Amino acid sequence: MRYAICFTPPMGDPLSAAAASWLGRSVYSGEPVEPPSIAGLRVSEIAFHTALPRRFGFHAMIMAPFRLADGIDEAQLLRALMHFTSAETPFAIERLEVARLSQCLGLLPTVPSQAMHMLAARVLQAFDRFRAPLSEDDIERSDPDRLTAPQFSNLHRWGDPFVMEEYRFHLKLTGPLGADAGRRLEPPLREVFEPHLTKPLVVDSLALFVEPDTGAPMRVHSQHPLGKISVRPRGERTIRPGPQRQISGDAGGPLAHVANSLAAIR
Repeated sequence: MRYAICFTPPMGDPLSAAAASWLGRSVYSGEPVEPPSIAGLRVSEIAFHTALPRRFGFHAMIMAPFRLADGIDEAQLLRALMHFTSAETPFAIERLEVARLSQCLGLLPTVPSQAMHMLAARVLQAFDRFRAPLSEDDIERSDPDRLTAPQFSNLHRWGDPFVMEEYRFHLKLTGPLGADAGRRLEPPLREVFEPHLTKPLVVDSLALFVEPDTGAPMRVHSQHPLGKISVRPRGERTIRPGPQRQISGDAGGPLAHVANSLAAIR
């Protein structure tokens, strides 16, 4: 079992629905979702170019997948995440756009968000103690020879090359694309997503993702609101419509404990 700490919009957010359709899978239920009908673009073509982000689900990575350190269990991780998020404050990223990051297309801020960058750094610092050290195989899979010196240092210190000063907030929508494929996919991506990018993206929760087995599709395990619910601001920058948290698992397990604890702070 591996865990990751990410941002993903609430399940009821129209952006989540658009992403689930584009990727062909809901990151909440894990179930397949019917792809959009786009003139001139075959369903098989969409499926091919979204295979990688479909496995990971629609998300912005904050703390990359990790195994729990010795002596740490899931309940401890959940309690710590609930405590951490209750002390944070929701904020908004003013605007996202369909853009290229490296060889992939995704949703990126038009202007880098300092608030998001600082939140990502705080998550890393707070939860690094929960992470088991990388194995030699893990390091090799990161292809260390292609990394810059800061990225190589991050890999060994934090378990991920693309953190701290190397962090770039993005919600990936394709795997690596050649120039021709990128030009072909960018217009339909804009058609699908731009109607949902007219308002600021409210960052009001963090999600704990799980990978049950090596290579298995990742899904949302639990979603944790930022800040104490009773003191959240009202108006346009408040939480979007839709469920504020998604809790899965057995009624008597650790997730129920989180649900009860969240209710207690209301």
